[in-house]
Amino acid sequence: MRAQEGRSSPGQVKPAVCALVSGGLDSCAMLADLARHYRRIHPVFVREGLIWEAAELRALRRFRQALPAALRNVIAPPVVLALPVRDLYGQHWSTTGRRTPSAATPDQADYLPGRNLLLLAKAAVFCATHRIPVIAIGSLGHNPFPDATPRFLQDFARLAGSALAHRLRIIAPFRRLTKIQVIRRHRQLPLHLTCSCIAPRAGRHCGRCNKCAERQCAIAGAGLTDKTRYATHAHRHHPH
Repeated sequence: MRAQEGRSSPGQVKPAVCALVSGGLDSCAMLADLARHYRRIHPVFVREGLIWEAAELRALRRFRQALPAALRNVIAPPVVLALPVRDLYGQHWSTTGRRTPSAATPDQADYLPGRNLLLLAKAAVFCATHRIPVIAIGSLGHNPFPDATPRFLQDFARLAGSALAHRLRIIAPFRRLTKIQVIRRHRQLPLHLTCSCIAPRAGRHCGRCNKCAERQCAIAGAGLTDKTRYATHAHRHHPH
């Protein structure tokens, strides 16, 4: 019941994995990466009532459809589960859209208390009821939040597995990577179709929020042309 990096040996194909995904760049790249190592991928998207989720879900479905058939055929259509958090977060920027963290803010400004805890709880029950032994999560190496550490993932897998009487592992395949490295390694994927924005406007990235700045800087750092559609092209240095 341990959290592991999730690498497989050449030629080794594992049976099934639940991929806890948004429509963001990291989780979509992870989805395609998993499709090379598992026979069946079960993407799980959890709706919490946050302002960017409709744009993320559209991006996730669009990205999956744009993948080569060899990968797409391994990935099941996303399962959408509900876990409302407005009663927990109240008048938070994530539920109201007011005072959204800007490009000038640090990564910590995006923190949503207990978000991975809640998402993983929902995914763990899904895995137990569908007899899936592994959850994959797209956390990166620089993730600063307490519910994204290897120790937390390991402890959660043990606790959830015990509560559900279902042996469970949580893997973080990108744990040792930066966003720049993820982009470089997956440059052949349609990454421009993903959604990283926390304040999307009419189907486009806002271009001004913390996550847009992180995306812009990572794509530039990877040496690639940014094909993302932004509502504004105001570019600021991301403080990460």
